[in-house]
Amino acid sequence: MAEIVNLNRARKARTRTEAEATAAANRAKHGRTAVERGRDEREEARRRALLDGAKRDDASDAPKGRGE
Repeated sequence: MAEIVNLNRARKARTRTEAEATAAANRAKHGRTAVERGRDEREEARRRALLDGAKRDDASDAPKGRGE
């Protein structure tokens, strides 16, 4: 025979597990010191500047076509 499952308990257990996962994600996201947040912001700004510096300006450097 199959095991009898209390659906109300199973639903509550699933909800509790999801809430714990959300809480862990929020702790990781918001539980950082000001130094850590500042470091991450500086690192992200450096990445954006590096990426922006590597962009090509295709409009002005584009070779002229044969028909132009």
